[in-house]
Amino acid sequence: MQAMSGLEMRNWEGSIIWHPAVIVYPETVDDIINIMKNPQKYPAPVRVVGSHHSTTLVNVANNGTMVVMTRMNRIIDIGRDTVTTEAGALLIDVAQKLREHMLQFYVNVELGNLTLGSAACGGTKDASMPGEFGQVCSYASVIKMVTPAGELVTIDESQPELLQVARSSYGLFGIIYEVTFKVRPLKPMKTYHETYSLDEFIRRLPELQARNESMMLYLAVFLDSLTVEYRVYQETNETAMRWFWWLRNNIWILVGPGLSAILSRYFPFPKIRYFLIDNFYRIVQILLDAIGRGAATIAEDQIIRYPEKSGWNKYTFSIWAFPEEDYPRMIRAYYEFCHKYYRDTGYRADLMNVGYRIYKDTSSLLSYSFDGNVMTLDPVSTGNPGWEDFLHAYNEFCSENGGIPLFNQTKHILPEQAKRAFGDRLKTLETYRARFDPDKRLLNPYFAEILG
Repeated sequence: MQAMSGLEMRNWEGSIIWHPAVIVYPETVDDIINIMKNPQKYPAPVRVVGSHHSTTLVNVANNGTMVVMTRMNRIIDIGRDTVTTEAGALLIDVAQKLREHMLQFYVNVELGNLTLGSAACGGTKDASMPGEFGQVCSYASVIKMVTPAGELVTIDESQPELLQVARSSYGLFGIIYEVTFKVRPLKPMKTYHETYSLDEFIRRLPELQARNESMMLYLAVFLDSLTVEYRVYQETNETAMRWFWWLRNNIWILVGPGLSAILSRYFPFPKIRYFLIDNFYRIVQILLDAIGRGAATIAEDQIIRYPEKSGWNKYTFSIWAFPEEDYPRMIRAYYEFCHKYYRDTGYRADLMNVGYRIYKDTSSLLSYSFDGNVMTLDPVSTGNPGWEDFLHAYNEFCSENGGIPLFNQTKHILPEQAKRAFGDRLKTLETYRARFDPDKRLLNPYFAEILG
């Protein structure tokens, strides 16, 4: 086990910096037990990370111990309908191995660098496939961890209430070292895109929802339009169009952020800069509509392996979810909010925003669709100047309108906003947290404030 002292840590896109006293890379369960049982050598708060992609302070451990799990990355077992791995295994690596067995995850989020330990106990976002959930943690069936007392604990489906809470525990109960996820047979997936004006989308939304297909939205806020990416599994012998996801993903993670970064850096005149950005996304909408009609694909191909460190063309995001019955009002209000904020401050996000439709899901305690189907409004940016101030205003707007955040992906949440969103569910989480960690060894200031 490697341990280092006095080093700086950053999240993937570099907007959060902290200084733990110790950074440690465990390679065995015994290493983790040693960390937990030696508070003098490994001081609190003890927080755990995988690939550092959280955009909030959820894992910050200033003057504490940072446990990086990426060396515990073995695939332990692939069964008929489950996969068991160490906590540091990457989603994309496991998905590729599952494909060799004609299996796939139920939820194939774009972030391939997601470690499965993080996925089992934290929030993710993806549009729900028909009849399925939209968060990876909903399919975690076994979670094994080392408690702050150095004890081994297994949580599984024989303890449904505890498993529900553990899926939203964010590393507050113990250090997860092994997880089991339910998986399903590999199946072809039809994908296609349609672009709408904002007014047309709002008018037709009940009809579009009735298609019973997965819906991811690309929101062109300053074009007053949006493109919907529909996905649905199908019975077909058609060869999978793997190039489609390669093209779509490269537009999303390379071309779009790269263009916006160049324009933000070298075009000081906002009107010219945003004219070019908006017209680029007009072309993207046309391209998606043209090439993505009825494409036969594989869900695993949409997963992206990001570089270990972000580059000059990085991007970042945030998220709030809203009851889908209120979404027609909310999406119009959000477009108006963004336009007004730009008029008042001169700032706007420089990438397409996104949104997801997620079905009701009580599998995890802090599920953002706990009370019913939701749809999200997610700004996306290169982190251009003004982004952080925009997020504060965005959070206030979303919270006042009944939004639900994600603790690891919604930056700058205030305690009162968290309580407004989750109510007594936060008290339930704190009750379990105190049971597992009475000495607050895993509790950092971020969660201490959120949980009161």
